[in-house]
Amino acid sequence: MGFNCGIIGLPNVGKSTIFNALTSAAVSAENYPFCTIEPNVGIVPVPDIRLNKLAALYETQKIIPTTIEFVDIAGLVRGASKGEGLGNQFLGHIREVDAVAHVVRCFDDSNVVHVDGTVDPKRDIEVIEAELIIKDLDTVQRKLKETEGKARSGDKKLKEEYDVYVKLSDHLGSGRLARYVSYDDERHREFVYSLHLLTDKPVMYIANVDEAHVKTGNEYVEAVREVASREGARVVVVSGKIEAELSQLQNEEKALFLSDLGLEASGLERVIREGYSLLNLVTFFTAGPKEVHAWTVEANSTAPSAAGKIHSDFEKGFIRMEVIKYDDLIRLGSEQSVKDAGLLHVEGRDYLVQDGDIVVVRFSV
Repeated sequence: MGFNCGIIGLPNVGKSTIFNALTSAAVSAENYPFCTIEPNVGIVPVPDIRLNKLAALYETQKIIPTTIEFVDIAGLVRGASKGEGLGNQFLGHIREVDAVAHVVRCFDDSNVVHVDGTVDPKRDIEVIEAELIIKDLDTVQRKLKETEGKARSGDKKLKEEYDVYVKLSDHLGSGRLARYVSYDDERHREFVYSLHLLTDKPVMYIANVDEAHVKTGNEYVEAVREVASREGARVVVVSGKIEAELSQLQNEEKALFLSDLGLEASGLERVIREGYSLLNLVTFFTAGPKEVHAWTVEANSTAPSAAGKIHSDFEKGFIRMEVIKYDDLIRLGSEQSVKDAGLLHVEGRDYLVQDGDIVVVRFSV
């Protein structure tokens, strides 16, 4: 699994349409609030041209890509943190994802009603974020009550933990997201991680535009970018309608369709690319005549940790990792040529796996 991404947004911003297109799932996307009643889950293979090149080189037909799991979470509304709409239930689903893709409506269409009557990306973002902040503030304040008495015991660590929650409560109370709290000591983040706060998750904004503005953007997209720039967040411009059309096409047809639109990559590819960057992920490979397999780990993962993604025994009994760089293999054309050039690297437990590494794990159990 690459990563798990929750898709959130107000009703009728195109959230379910984009989810359907990204996952090619047959999920209803009618024009009314709360059509998404259970979180729909779609597991999508991550596009990676390197897999096809490796498969051709190793002469195998079996390709196993890494994947991303999209979770379509019901449209939130004002008052969701207090249980309005279906809020309480679905705020809980956000806690379970690695990252959040916040879909923002950036198109005009009189046939698609907006819950607040007009299109205003800045306001829409603030509505969603306010609900998440209120919910997080409730979580933190409950934790404060729980730790207040213990903090008076004289235990330095308990007092330190309590002080972190006080700082976090003040920060959220001022209307700011938890991920923008600065800490005097990085260890303090461990206290925050344990709370699984909604506003502590990495976020990208998906600006959903009409077909005419997918390349150029529009004033609505600029409003999203303005918000994102203040937060250091990422913005991906996507047309739900274009993605819906792409989802019905075969690979060659997709390439032609994108070329006609002047686009280099689909919205899915751009969302995944930003998601990997957002979560600091890299892809490494195992390859041979039987199959070519992609694996995802956090950047700077050690060799044993990465080996554990392949099989838990590989991590437990790790001896060494033999590594070929993808670029070297493609340039020289075969494993033997890479070995002859002295470019097969034998690495130990401290090696940090790099994006594009092709590995063989030696282990003993």
